[in-house]
Amino acid sequence: MQQSFPFVAIVGQEELKLAILLTVIDPSIGGVLVTGHRGTAKSTAVRALAQLLPMTTVVAGCPYNCDAASPAPDCLHCSRKTSNLKAIRRTVPVVDLPLGATEDRVVGSVDIERALIDGVQAFSPGLLAAAHRGFLYIDEVNLLEDHLVDLLLDVAASGVNVVEREGLSIRHPARFVLVGSGNPEEGDLRPQLLDRFGLHARIRTVSDVSQRVEIVKRRLAFETDPVAFCKRYSSAQAKLRGTLVKAIARRPHVEVSNEALLLAARLCDLLAIDGHRGELAITRAALALAAYEGATTAVPEHVKRVAPLALAHRLRKDPLEPAADDERVRRVLAEALA
Repeated sequence: MQQSFPFVAIVGQEELKLAILLTVIDPSIGGVLVTGHRGTAKSTAVRALAQLLPMTTVVAGCPYNCDAASPAPDCLHCSRKTSNLKAIRRTVPVVDLPLGATEDRVVGSVDIERALIDGVQAFSPGLLAAAHRGFLYIDEVNLLEDHLVDLLLDVAASGVNVVEREGLSIRHPARFVLVGSGNPEEGDLRPQLLDRFGLHARIRTVSDVSQRVEIVKRRLAFETDPVAFCKRYSSAQAKLRGTLVKAIARRPHVEVSNEALLLAARLCDLLAIDGHRGELAITRAALALAAYEGATTAVPEHVKRVAPLALAHRLRKDPLEPAADDERVRRVLAEALA
């Protein structure tokens, strides 16, 4: 089994790690977009996510990862069985969507093998089915073909994948957390897709010399002996996983203070954020952060810490504004708290 670089071994990039952890605690935040220069641990952090995710209960043999306690009514597998659904424990799926993937590979297609051997039309589930109740990761998401972007927008909005192929008309559940990474120098992301991400972490090259040295040391040690390197961080990984499990259980019981809500709304007003996804994203992220830290109430301090992640990518572009988007959010945040 191929080893992934441990999440806890990543040096620096605190915003990146925080955004990923918050999305794990509360998937309703809407996913996370990670952008930055090449070689800044974007893909490494996302691929390390799978090791942190808690176990979940699914129906055995279901290609759509249905919840054993409440199977989806439109599931092609579970709807045929009214009883005797066997439950098994497995890790939450993290599915890669490669840039070169065809539409059939993403949404599913007719099962040619069954058509030839059994003479029946059958559906072969795609990547969206595999990602249901899990995470769908797209590296270089800004280079994704337009027709796949449109497809993802439709499914993300409805939570249902509709496939019509060669006389087949199939509907199946497809609710997933979208995680994307990319280098902004290689192209912009379409505004419609950008707005679907709850959080946006902008990653910068580490400037501290001692941290740069530590990054090289850890990477070389991992490449030399991945098993020994991962074992060195296994205790810290297990501790973080335990913290996440507790935070996920605590999250539904965390409340948000009126002061925190007022600050979130005021920030969106001062920054002229269109719509209300900004307030929802920042409030959900603040609640997840409070749960992660063991608090019972999300307060303005939590809003302050997640505001750049939740709002920077929602700003209207101003060609006369020299500051980066996240710096604009921090500047307005300081004014709001003054």
